[in-house]
Amino acid sequence: MHASNGILFNHESPRRGPTFVTRKVTRAVARIALGMQHELHLGNLDAKRDWGHARDYVEAMWLMLQREHADDFVIASGRTTSVRDMCRLAFAHVGLNYQDYVTADPAFFRPAEVDVLLGNADKAQAKLGWKAETTLEDMMAEMVDADLFRHRARMA
Repeated sequence: MHASNGILFNHESPRRGPTFVTRKVTRAVARIALGMQHELHLGNLDAKRDWGHARDYVEAMWLMLQREHADDFVIASGRTTSVRDMCRLAFAHVGLNYQDYVTADPAFFRPAEVDVLLGNADKAQAKLGWKAETTLEDMMAEMVDADLFRHRARMA
């Protein structure tokens, strides 16, 4: 049996569920830009995560399955970014300053928060020829645009 194991760090896309922080942010950015919402309350803005695009991670999984022998791989962007900086990118995409809309709310802090998550995908690059291609900036722009499209369609 070919049983490769992929340890996938946060992989995001416009299809990510609305309760995940990336979609919570991009949905709020769209709603704020369209005048449907006025603020966004989040937890720890200094938490750092390794976010990559699901499209890139699916390619990595496919490459794992093309190998003759199964193996274990970490799939990650290799870049860590704070929730604060991710918000800055998302709001900047629509010409807004996140500081005017985002507040850290203790009610959303996790009791067992991990401060920094960062993956090392060197083995995937060496053995699969894979590396994350989509930048966080491009991914956030894509997700904000998708949420803008969704909310505009609902307004029509």
